[in-house]
Amino acid sequence: MLHIVDDEEVVRDSLSWLASSRAIPATTYDCGAKFLAYVEAGQFDPAGDCVLLDVRMPDMNGVAVFDQLHARGLAQRLPVIFLTGHGDVPMAVDTLKRGAFDFFEKPFNDNDLMDRVQEGLARSQQASAHAAVHARLATLSSREREVLDLILAGKMNKVVADELGISMRTVEVHRAHIFDKMQVKTAVELAGLLK
Repeated sequence: MLHIVDDEEVVRDSLSWLASSRAIPATTYDCGAKFLAYVEAGQFDPAGDCVLLDVRMPDMNGVAVFDQLHARGLAQRLPVIFLTGHGDVPMAVDTLKRGAFDFFEKPFNDNDLMDRVQEGLARSQQASAHAAVHARLATLSSREREVLDLILAGKMNKVVADELGISMRTVEVHRAHIFDKMQVKTAVELAGLLK
């Protein structure tokens, strides 16, 4: 989902139309406070999302919205692309150093902007998938982690059992639990997931 935050209706409509021309679902907000209210409502999941954020808006500017996202730990997982008609180099450099995905000055090239949006969406999806794998890894017991490491090293169940001083049946049980928790069916799938 692309979140478009801009106080100018014509800009929101134009960006929404551009997104739809690339089959990107988009939703719009006329101010930063409304976007943050949506984020705080508890339904927001940044997985696979990207934000186009105007710098200059009344009440709360885009940099302040970005600071709020940063404070909530979302700026690292949610690609934010700043848009501005009044940007300056120090502002662009500062936001990029603090984790913004990109910074476009109005008027911008439509195709360049939408290419970056698609890159941001892809990055967000990858980050989400990566986080999900790490969450699954965290559910493994310490013994399962040991068995996992030996499986990934290409060792057969008998070798794993010998190295860990446990029975082959116990290795098979651990292996089944690992595959179940990691949501894979084979060692090859497991290795591909963790590379």
